[in-house]
Amino acid sequence: MVPRRASRPLGEITLPVQFGTATNYRVEHINFYIIDFDNAYHAILGRPALAKFMAVPHYAYLVLKMPSPAGVLSLRANLSVAYTYEIESLALAEATDLSIQMASVVAEAKMASADDMEIPEPPRASAKSKEV
Repeated sequence: MVPRRASRPLGEITLPVQFGTATNYRVEHINFYIIDFDNAYHAILGRPALAKFMAVPHYAYLVLKMPSPAGVLSLRANLSVAYTYEIESLALAEATDLSIQMASVVAEAKMASADDMEIPEPPRASAKSKEV
């Protein structure tokens, strides 16, 4: 995903998503949009999915809490893994954005005439300007 770049989904699929362990879990059917771009994440759960699970995220602590039949289900993330994926995602977005910019420069350069592509010679300094 590249900031400021639009993308259109290729399709949509509904899949069962489960959080928890064998003794304390929740399962809900979530709609996912299929997209065609590189990303560090395999899936992103948005507000509709969180609402379906009645989940409350705490981004600073990387904890997701939701009700379950056996009590509150708390899911904890690994900070170093999350940071690694975030850095990878940013690098991927920057590289994709640069390749898009380079492609537009190449396309514009192909439309320019040969005269526009010529680099002018710098003016030569006269003998009077050297003495001053």
